Amino acid sequence: MRNRNRVLSRGDIAEKVWDLDFDTKTNVIDVYVNFLRKKLDKDFNEKLIHTQVGMGYIMKDH
Repeated sequence: MRNRNRVLSRGDIAEKVWDLDFDTKTNVIDVYVNFLRKKLDKDFNEKLIHTQVGMGYIMKDH
């Protein structure tokens, strides 16, 4: 939530969450984002987590 309305790349997320350099051959970030979507967005019409194709993920309320 600290980066609301800001696109974060997979590398940004890996570095901030796990303090790791991101390996582009893994889908670990996508798996965790999917897990969060199931927890946060499942029961609501308006989704919080959005994919910016080719850029990363953004959390916004519209």
